[in-house]
Parts: sequence; structure tokens; C-alpha cells
Amino acid sequence: MNNYNLKGRVAVVTGGAQGFGYAITKRLLESGAEVIIWDIDQKATDEALKKLSSDKCSYQNADVTNIDDITKNIENITKEKNIDIFINNAGMAGQNTQVWNYPKDEWLKVMDLDLNSVFYCCKAIVPHMIKNNYGRIVNISSIAGKEGNPNASAYSTAKAGVIGLTKSLGKEVADKNIAVNCVTPAAAKTRIFDQMTKEHIDYMLSKIPRNRFAKVEELASLVTWLASEENSFSTSAVFDLSGGRATY
Repeated sequence: MNNYNLKGRVAVVTGGAQGFGYAITKRLLESGAEVIIWDIDQKATDEALKKLSSDKCSYQNADVTNIDDITKNIENITKEKNIDIFINNAGMAGQNTQVWNYPKDEWLKVMDLDLNSVFYCCKAIVPHMIKNNYGRIVNISSIAGKEGNPNASAYSTAKAGVIGLTKSLGKEVADKNIAVNCVTPAAAKTRIFDQMTKEHIDYMLSKIPRNRFAKVEELASLVTWLASEENSFSTSAVFDLSGGRATY
């Protein structure tokens, strides 16, 4: 395992209590960072804090679909310390159905959590990073955002939007020692699988030449490098974690 030096850095991980978010939180802590978990699942957060058992890990109950909640939490943190790293990880899969059958309310719910929340968090944290002339933002998109998964139009569309947002913002702050990148992982076995049909899961697996899903630790390793000072050049970029997945 490669070691990245994040000592003295403060990170926020949205949805950091479970799945990809938990693995990222754990790896950032192991690299020396202080990590603040943002999550609305109190039970999952309590379990994560117990397992991590670190005095450098804390949490805020944050609804990332509410920009006022985001702004308030950032203000509370920055009264005492800088936020150097921000990981936009919170998300949901939504329903598995065809476009013409997709419920409008479900569509809007997926857009709000998977895309709008990333915009809200970036909008709130970037001025703080500009002031400090330092920042690392990593947005968790999906291979679905590049290829479009059948029966997952809302998820695919939202994740494509995250890629576009990342590219725009990364170029806007490239001269301010702020790196903004996104990662597009293939599926990994996290709780988000509970929202998918078995047929959809089997179909995704059939498209991965490595014949297995990504491991959360593999994503966490890539994210940690992107969040480190070692990533001093790459910005506005999209990093695949696809296992050589074939296009649809």
C-alpha cells in the first residue's frame, strides 16, 4: 500500500459513514488527515466512528441537498481550522426502469442528491479554498456517467453532470493551487446495490473484463492520491476505475 502524507490536512467526506465513503475516510485517516464525516444516517455514522476509533475523526449531521445546511456546517468548521480536502461521495442509485417509465419525483430525488449536492458543496467550499490558496476536491462520479447504464437514466445523467461540473470548476480554479478531479468507478458491492435489481447487477458484471466488481479500497487509494499534495498538476480530469469495462 502506498503511503501519502496528509498530516495537518483536514478533510470532509460526504456520505463518509458507509460504502465508498467509509473506505475513503479510513484511508485518509491512515494517511494522517483529520476527517469530518458528513452523513444523515446516524446509526451508520455511530457504527463507523466506533470501528474507526480515531480521535482525528468526527462527524456533522449534514443534509447535502440543503445548501443552507452545507454553508452552516462549513462555517462551523472554518471558525477553528481550514478545510483542505473535500470529497463529494454521497449518492443514490434510484430506480431501475426505462426512461419512459421513470417517475418524475424519483428523477428529481436522484438529481438532487447525485448532482445538485455536488454543486452546492463546491459552491460553498471553493471560496474558502481560494482564500487559503489550497484545496483538493474529489467528486465521485461513475462509469455510468460516461457510458450510460440501461434502466438507470437518472443515475447515469446525474453522474454525467458531475463529470461536466468537475471539468468546468477545475479549469476555473487551476491557477489557485486547487485541484478538482473526479473518479468514475465501475460498480462495487456497497449498500447502493440494495437499490438495484439482480438483473441490473448481473448485467454490469458481464461488462467488466476483470470479471469482478471494484473493491472499495481500490477507489480509496486513488482518491487519497488525488487529495494529496503529490497531485500537484492533474486537475479537471476524469480517472477511471473500471476494470477495463466494455462500453454498452
